[in-house]
Amino acid sequence: MYRVVEIEEVRDEAKDVKTFFFRDTSNPQPGQFYMIWIPQVDEFPMSISYIGELKGFTVKKIGKGTTKMHSLQKGDKLWLRGPYGKGFKIEEGKALVVGGGTGMATLAPLAEMLGNKDIIIAAKSEDEIIFRNRFKENVFFATDDGSLGFKGFATKLAERMIEEDDYKIIYTCGPEMMIRKMVDIAKERKIKIQASLERYMKCGIGICDSCTINGYRVCVDGPVFSEEILFSMDDLGRRWRAKSGKSISKEENHDIGEKSQ
Repeated sequence: MYRVVEIEEVRDEAKDVKTFFFRDTSNPQPGQFYMIWIPQVDEFPMSISYIGELKGFTVKKIGKGTTKMHSLQKGDKLWLRGPYGKGFKIEEGKALVVGGGTGMATLAPLAEMLGNKDIIIAAKSEDEIIFRNRFKENVFFATDDGSLGFKGFATKLAERMIEEDDYKIIYTCGPEMMIRKMVDIAKERKIKIQASLERYMKCGIGICDSCTINGYRVCVDGPVFSEEILFSMDDLGRRWRAKSGKSISKEENHDIGEKSQ
């Protein structure tokens, strides 16, 4: 089930964010993910951020597994299975790509394939912006504190840009509240949208049901969903599942997050 790959390069991308490059015979599509296993530590899902002969995972140091991964160096090993899930589908017309935080890692391979597009890369501050030099044209930055580019949320910048241009499709990934807002904007403006969602995931293959949202399993029905489903997802940005599987509200999720810090 697992195959072993060797890390060939480690690149610092931003504060607490690194990309790990490796070679693998799989052929992932933008938006798909792998399950990464670090023996005796943890297994966790990770979207592919570089596609080609040399592939990459762009990883933010958050929990036990990603913290251990940040300690790995060139020559160390990773155990993989995948790719899994449904990726992005390229639509005709001008695209707006909106990436919040490390959500841009999921969108980056897609953005490189798109022709006519604008890209918004957003984070809390300049030191958390990833892929600052990866795209050469039509790139706009947004930071909460105004340290780089537009001062404010990515959704506010997106609204301004949508008012001034004729976008046919929005692709987005990032914090779920950002995605919720982008879905609402797309619905109001009657623009197509595809979003990559992130939920607590144990198996990655549709067995454990821990990643469900409104009856959809993010690991197999997604992680990329289009407007036909997104517009009907009442729980998006409003309810989550705890590690136990219990459905919790936005307020309960915030309380859990504070207690775990």
